[in-house]
Amino acid sequence: MNLCDLSALDLARRLHRKEVSAREVVAAHLDRIADRNPRLNAIVTLDADRAMDRAARADEAFARGAAVGPLHGLPVAHKDLQPTRGMRTTFGSPIFSAFVPDEDALIVERLRAAGAIAVGKTNTPEFGAGSQTFNTVFGATLNPYDETKTCGGSSGGAAAALAAGMLPIADGSDMGGSLRNPASFCGVVGLRPSPGRVPAWPAADGWSTLSVDGPMARTAADLALMLSAIAGPDSRSPIALAEPGACFAAPLGRDFDGVRVAWWTTLGGAPVDRRVRAAVDAERPVFESIGCRVDEAEPDFTEFDAVFKTLRAVAFLAGVAPRIAGRRGDVKETIRWEIARGERLTPAEITWALTTRTALFDRMRR
Repeated sequence: MNLCDLSALDLARRLHRKEVSAREVVAAHLDRIADRNPRLNAIVTLDADRAMDRAARADEAFARGAAVGPLHGLPVAHKDLQPTRGMRTTFGSPIFSAFVPDEDALIVERLRAAGAIAVGKTNTPEFGAGSQTFNTVFGATLNPYDETKTCGGSSGGAAAALAAGMLPIADGSDMGGSLRNPASFCGVVGLRPSPGRVPAWPAADGWSTLSVDGPMARTAADLALMLSAIAGPDSRSPIALAEPGACFAAPLGRDFDGVRVAWWTTLGGAPVDRRVRAAVDAERPVFESIGCRVDEAEPDFTEFDAVFKTLRAVAFLAGVAPRIAGRRGDVKETIRWEIARGERLTPAEITWALTTRTALFDRMRR
C-alpha cells in the first residue's frame, strides 16, 4: 500500500485511528514529490524540513490526547497566489520572487487550523492571469498524463500535483475557470464555491464576487472534507456566508428527486468539441437515474463574455495595479493590457456590465 494513492478521506480516517502517523504520511508524499516533481514542476517552493517538523509536533500532540482537526496530518500545498507566513510567495511574478509574507491568507490559516501540514507552494501563471500554468520565475507545469500537453490554469500546479499523487488536497482560486479548468485537464475535482462560501482575505475589493478561493482534490468526497474546513463565516470578509463549514462533512448521499438540471451544451453559443459533447451527453442518464429532472435549456448568454471581460479588467485595476506600481513594465503583457483596459473603462461601461450581469442571473434562474 502506498499512502500517496489513498484518498484524503481514507488517510484522514487512518490518521485519526492512529493506524498511521502524520510523519509517515508527510514523508511518503515528500518522497513522491522528489520522484515526480522534477519533471512536472507542479510544486515550486518546497519546505520539507518544516513540514516534517510540523508532522512530528502533530503526532506528539495527538499522542498526548490533544484534540485534532478534520485534516490532521494531511499534506497540502498552497497556490502561489496565497500569502503564506514564513514561506516564499511569488504570485508567479519576478517582482515578488523573493517575497516572504509575515501573515497567512484566510484559506491558509483555516487549513492550518484544521490540521493540514503545508509542504510548499503550487505553480500559477503570473498573478493568476491565464489558463495555462507558466511564468518567468519557475517555468511551466506539465500535465501528469501527457507531458506534451497543458495542465490548464491558473491552479495548474495544484491540479498536476493532485493527479500525480504528490498531494491529497490542495487549494486554488477561480475567477474565470481557474479551479475547474485545470481539474478537468488533469482528471481531478475542482469546485468554484458560491461567493462568500469560502471567504477570502486579504482582498483588495472585499465586496467582489468575481474571484473565489476553493478546494481541489481527487474525489468529490475528499473535496467535501476540505470544504468543511475552509468554509464558514469570518468578520474580515463582508460577503462571508453565515452557514458553518461543518455542514459539508455530512455524507454526500441525498435525495435528488425533483431537482432541476439545465442541460445546456453550448454555453451561450460557445463552440464545443464534438468529443466533449459526446462525453457529456453520455452522462445525462446518470442525472435522470437519481431522480433529477433534466430540462433542455438555452438561455441567451450572448453578452456574458463582454460582461466578464469588463469586470475582470476592473478586478485587475483594483487588485494588481497597486502591487506593481512603478514596475508595470516588469510584468507580462496580458496583465498590462488588463490594467490599461480597466483604466479606460467609463462609468457607463461598468454600469452596463453590472446591470447586464443581473439580467443574466435572472435568465438563468428562470
